[in-house]
Amino acid sequence: MDTNSLKYQFKTSSIVIKLIAINAIIFLAVRLLAFFMGMAPGQLSQWFVLPESVGSVLLQPWSLLTYAFLHFGFFHILFNMLWLYWFGRFVLNLFSEKRFLTIYLLGALFGGLLYVTAYSVFPALKGTTAGLIGASGAVTAIMVFIATYTPNAEVMVFRFRIKLWQIALVLVLLDLVLIPSSGNAGGRLAHIGGAIFGFVYAQQLQKGNNIGKWFESIIDWVENLFTPRKKKPFTKVHRNKKTTSKRTATDTKNDNQKKIDEILDKIGKSGYDSLTKAEKDFLFKAGKNN
Repeated sequence: MDTNSLKYQFKTSSIVIKLIAINAIIFLAVRLLAFFMGMAPGQLSQWFVLPESVGSVLLQPWSLLTYAFLHFGFFHILFNMLWLYWFGRFVLNLFSEKRFLTIYLLGALFGGLLYVTAYSVFPALKGTTAGLIGASGAVTAIMVFIATYTPNAEVMVFRFRIKLWQIALVLVLLDLVLIPSSGNAGGRLAHIGGAIFGFVYAQQLQKGNNIGKWFESIIDWVENLFTPRKKKPFTKVHRNKKTTSKRTATDTKNDNQKKIDEILDKIGKSGYDSLTKAEKDFLFKAGKNN
């Protein structure tokens, strides 16, 4: 497989696969570079690890996001990426890739903020960590978001049908229980921060409030920076004074939203698997346009 083919595969992949690929590449690059330079991986990437003190964070504010792309243990990155792939597919069935990326990055951000805040406030935590790494906070945000938005959706686990809200609840409770005794209180706190954000975001969306819209605007701005502008040929437009259709775009949009609401109600009552293929296709196409 040549370089152009790999680039094409990456470009046409979903945002979930792209994030998994980016995390894997960074993981391998850090370990290999550290080996050849005779350094520890933590020493090589120290400027991208999230420190626990507010003063240090102010000196490297980018670490509030970059920490979520660093993993030093194979099983650490393996399980994070498996959870991301599993729950990420549920999110992309309902929402656009831009919204998925918003949940992922803001989940990492709020997980990091809770980590820094807790280590600055609670005396028992001071001096017990050398920094925070891992995508766990972002992945937990994705998991709790979709479990809150479609709680009755079901998955098969060892021949048992389990609802998403049950999986999310067990994992969050496990994090809370293990904070004092796991030796990884910082990581558990990042999970909780991501979970809180995912829960609030989903609940607000159900009420019609997109609290992540400001971040989606930032994503659009960044995309425009790296998108070459194409000169559009001059086109003369003639106005048609006669209206051939009484139906407006607003009417069509309202009909689509009504159908989306009906499908989401059906998911909430009977789970995602209860949808017909036509309903799944309609929801997928509508999510792409969100």
